[in-house]
Amino acid sequence: MDAIEKVRHTLIELDIENIQQTVREALDAGTPPLDIALKGLGEGMKEIGELFQAEEYYLADLVLAGETMKEGMAVLEPLISGEATSRKGPVIIFTVKGDIHDIGKNLVGTMLSAAGFKVIDLGVDVPESKVVDTVKQSGASLIAMSVLITPMIGSVGEVVDSIREAGLRDKVKIAIGGACTTQELVDRFGLDALGRDAVDAVRIFEEWNDS
Repeated sequence: MDAIEKVRHTLIELDIENIQQTVREALDAGTPPLDIALKGLGEGMKEIGELFQAEEYYLADLVLAGETMKEGMAVLEPLISGEATSRKGPVIIFTVKGDIHDIGKNLVGTMLSAAGFKVIDLGVDVPESKVVDTVKQSGASLIAMSVLITPMIGSVGEVVDSIREAGLRDKVKIAIGGACTTQELVDRFGLDALGRDAVDAVRIFEEWNDS
C-alpha cells in the first residue's frame, strides 16, 4: 500500500486518531501535499459518499468522516496554500437564514477545499444581505446554499431575489443542497443546480470552474 493509498484507507476506516500521522508519513515519503489532499483525502471522501449512497455508511459515519478529513487537512492546508498559486473558486458556502444545521455544509466545504477550491464559509443562519455583500467584496461567481428544514425554504428565494436586485444574478451560479431540497425547488427559484451530497457538489463546482 503506497502512501496515498494508506491515507485514503485511513479516512475510509474513519480512523480519526491516526489520520494526521498517516498524512505526515505521506509527506515524509515525498508525496506532494496537493496529491495527498486530492488523491488521498478527496478520493477517500468520494468513496465514503458512495458507501453512504449504498446505505453501507450512515449519517453518523459521514459526520465522523468529515471530522477525520478535517484533521488530515489541518496538516496539509498550510502547505497547500503555499503550493497552489491559483486555487479554484472562490466558492461562497452557507446555510440559509433561519436554519442552523451545518453538517452537510461543512462536509461540502471540506471536500471543496481538498479539491483545490478557495472556500468562503459564511456559517449558518445567514441573511441574504451578507451573501450579496460577500459576492461584491470577493468577486466570487460560485455559491453553495444549504437548507435542511422545510420552513426555511422561503429564505432560498430571498437570497436569489437579493442577488438579482443587486444586478449580480447573471454573474453567479448557485447550487443548493440539503435534506428538503428538490429539483422542483431549483426550478421554482431559478437556481442552477441541485447537489445530492458532498461528492455531487464537488462535481458541480468542478464543471462550473472549468466552463
